[in-house]
Amino acid sequence: MTRINRRDAFRGLAVTASGGLLMSQSAFAQEAAAPASQTAALLQGADVCVIIPEVTEGPYYFDPAMERADITEGRPGIPMRLRLQVVDAACVPMTGARVDIWHCDASGVYSGYAGQGDDGSVDTTGETFMRGTQFTAETGIVEFETVYPSWYRGRTTHIHFKVFLDQTNILTGQIFLPDALSEYIYLNVAPYNDRREERDTLNSNDSIATQSTRAAFAFVKELEAEYLVAMIVGVDPNAQSAVGFGGGDRPAGGPPPDGAGGPPPGGGGPTGTADRSTMVPPLKE
Repeated sequence: MTRINRRDAFRGLAVTASGGLLMSQSAFAQEAAAPASQTAALLQGADVCVIIPEVTEGPYYFDPAMERADITEGRPGIPMRLRLQVVDAACVPMTGARVDIWHCDASGVYSGYAGQGDDGSVDTTGETFMRGTQFTAETGIVEFETVYPSWYRGRTTHIHFKVFLDQTNILTGQIFLPDALSEYIYLNVAPYNDRREERDTLNSNDSIATQSTRAAFAFVKELEAEYLVAMIVGVDPNAQSAVGFGGGDRPAGGPPPDGAGGPPPGGGGPTGTADRSTMVPPLKE
């Protein structure tokens, strides 16, 4: 496998991993350092106000009902700020939508399940790292503090998300990152490079990535202390999810973990700060 250096990894990151420009360099630079609460127009310069196709949620989803911005729970990895803006097809920001994200950690495992890791021996039952929920502000924006995800057999690097507009209108999708950057990190940065196995799937041969279209490939910018990963999520307010809350597929190349798609495991991890009677927006009248 050809090694790349840091300069090569960032060359061309003004475009998405599939070649589509998400937003102009100048527009993105203006927004990069500002917190989401001070961001007025992430859409400035964007050309992707398109509806993102729904794809499988995978087997690793459960709903821990944790409204929080920092989802790391102290686990190691390269700091990453994930900024998502939920809009409709007319580029109008959607307020009050619930956004869930979840992804594997720097060693390639998810919280809450057994039978993971390169040898299947990792059990994270009862843990909740790399999972969280937020509700969009008037700008349609949410931000999460997390770490750059690793990989697991049969899948390219990705982050899962769900957008709940109400109890029936739910978009389930995945966010994809540039392979050049991922490869640099996995070969050169601990703890990512502690793994003995070599990843077997890239964006180009991951069927879910190709199904998701270019709108699901994030824009990445290197900040002083973290990566900023930004994506505009176009949703159809009238569409009803075919995926819903649970029932994902098993990952390619391995058996599903015990309890996939079932209720959240008991115990472990924080309960978050949410005091809402329900975490799902009510049905529209």
